[in-house]
Amino acid sequence: MELGDAVRTAVTTRRFKPDAVPDELLARALDYGRFAPQGGNRQPVRFVVVRDPEHRRQLQEWYLVPWKAYIGAALEGGIDIGSTHATGLLRNADHMAEHFGEAPAIVVVCAELAGLHPTDTELGRLSIVGGGSVYPAVQNFILGCREVGLGAALTTLLCIYEPQVKELLKIPDGVATAAHVVVGFRERPFPSALDRKPLGEIAFDGTWGAPFLGER
Repeated sequence: MELGDAVRTAVTTRRFKPDAVPDELLARALDYGRFAPQGGNRQPVRFVVVRDPEHRRQLQEWYLVPWKAYIGAALEGGIDIGSTHATGLLRNADHMAEHFGEAPAIVVVCAELAGLHPTDTELGRLSIVGGGSVYPAVQNFILGCREVGLGAALTTLLCIYEPQVKELLKIPDGVATAAHVVVGFRERPFPSALDRKPLGEIAFDGTWGAPFLGER
């Protein structure tokens, strides 16, 4: 598969077939995560592949708590989910939440804190730089899933249950949970292309607001 095709069709998958995911496909996708950029080549990212049914059910139980709070606020207008297709998105996301533990695999993305060195902690705002050594590996993994025919959905809601998740999965001290990626075979075919804003709205030439290469 060409990189451009993978990038443009790696849609978030929220409905999965019950079929088990072969080890070789997961390994191939996970291997791409190793080659993501990270500060100082410290390679802090670790992946825990959860397939035990009881563990998946427990993760679903925890996931549903923040999800129900989120969807409740969204439906009441307290959260702007920023989409003209909000109803459909929420319906699919709610389906995933209610069937979270039925996905064939849940990959818990972890980071060794000693390997993260954020440079923006004194700016008086939310620190985001540390994620630069973590989330590129997640994207590489998701693109790897797309290449081998697997769907994936990235979520961070479950991170508020980090202490419980760490105890359940025997994740050691000094390691944080950064994301959870639900993985499996899609119920439906992949789309021909994702719906995204045009380049002119997100890329600027020289100064903020000056479209780079114009509208596309």
